[in-house]
Amino acid sequence: MLSTYFAEHKERFLNELFELLRIPSVSADSKFKPDMRRAAEFVRDKLTAAGLDNAALHETPGHPVVYAEKLIDDALPTVLVYGHYDVQPADPYELWNTPPFEPTIRNERIYARGSCDDKGQFYMHVKALEAMLATDGLPCNVKVMIEGEEEIGSDHLGNFVAANRDKLKCDVILISDTSIIANDVPSIEAGLRGLSYVEVEVVGPNRDLHSGVYGGAVHNPLNVLCQMIASLHDEKGRITIPSFYDKVDELTTEERAALAEAPFDEEEYKRDLNLKAVFGEEGYSSPERASIRPTLDVNGIWGGYIGEGAKTVLPGKAQAKISMRLVPRQDPDEITELFTKHFISIAPPTVTVTVTPHHGGQPYVTPTDSVEFEAARRAFREAWGKEAIPTRGGGSIPIVALFEQELGVKSILMGFGLDIDALHSPNESYGLFNFYKGIETIPYFYKHYAELKKTGVEA
Repeated sequence: MLSTYFAEHKERFLNELFELLRIPSVSADSKFKPDMRRAAEFVRDKLTAAGLDNAALHETPGHPVVYAEKLIDDALPTVLVYGHYDVQPADPYELWNTPPFEPTIRNERIYARGSCDDKGQFYMHVKALEAMLATDGLPCNVKVMIEGEEEIGSDHLGNFVAANRDKLKCDVILISDTSIIANDVPSIEAGLRGLSYVEVEVVGPNRDLHSGVYGGAVHNPLNVLCQMIASLHDEKGRITIPSFYDKVDELTTEERAALAEAPFDEEEYKRDLNLKAVFGEEGYSSPERASIRPTLDVNGIWGGYIGEGAKTVLPGKAQAKISMRLVPRQDPDEITELFTKHFISIAPPTVTVTVTPHHGGQPYVTPTDSVEFEAARRAFREAWGKEAIPTRGGGSIPIVALFEQELGVKSILMGFGLDIDALHSPNESYGLFNFYKGIETIPYFYKHYAELKKTGVEA
């Protein structure tokens, strides 16, 4: 039985995850390139050990894609599991309570970079598949694709998918890279925001200047950049870029009411983040601001002297990284173009401004009345004894919309993380409960999906 297999092997499952977490597979930093390959090889070997066939690394111009499969009957439906083995940079290291690549358990949580995003979550699938195969309990075909560039925009995965449509042909894509509301309130994300990510540079004088000799006579690029960024929002929290909201998909009163059924305690929200007050676009709740509304945020800003002590310098240039989260009907290329045109237009004549686009991704919405979504609902109901609430996620998984475009199938976002997991931040963590409960829940998806597809019962 599956439950017996889980109980007998759960310690090994965790130890294997720790091995994977110790590999610093940071895709954004070239110095970790050897570690990226080590992580890919680890995943390949564990897929083989789990009982899948044809596990291999498929090279791309960037980091390799890991693929494996178990095809048991052409008449059965096929599930494609997607995840990513790359992680965000761990900087600043000094803010971690324990080393980011030495997983540590505290208070029933695994602290390590990638523990939730996405190593802990995709590895649940590897172990769930192992258990199903070991107990002769896999009810349909499965394909697994784990990539190494999600955290830098999946730049090469689109070409890989387009070139391997036959290999990746499936009926549904199953992804665990999202979260639930709480451990006692399961949920399934029915949508994701898109993304436009840019880097801006403001250049003034041809070198850093003495702020006493030149201050007041030369426009400081760092001051200019701050003023320009500040102007990108009005007093009501709305983004001031012309035409930014033209294609925003506005939810109906009924749709907003349905989303509001998800429990949310604003006071607890503020306590958790040590906030005196919440902030955001006027007329929307905090959950709405973080899911169904577009945003513009500075992710980093630098220029001049930031070392220890004082250095009275007027910087020659200033830079910032800016991300815009987008909602359905907003196109990332169009938004990037609107931003670029506007940002250059508001620059004073004393500086030169350059906008460099980085990666982006389309927003995504999946129907909640499909067989696939119903299978996920039933899986949570059987494993958790509770109904899962449909939600909209605030994050972005750029490849999801591309999957639908290239493969013609929907994705089910069946994540098990929590808001407290500190994704992309120091002290990222993942609950032991969530790791093990995910492994328990995933086989129920296969069971119900195969049954629903066989009977032809609609959700």
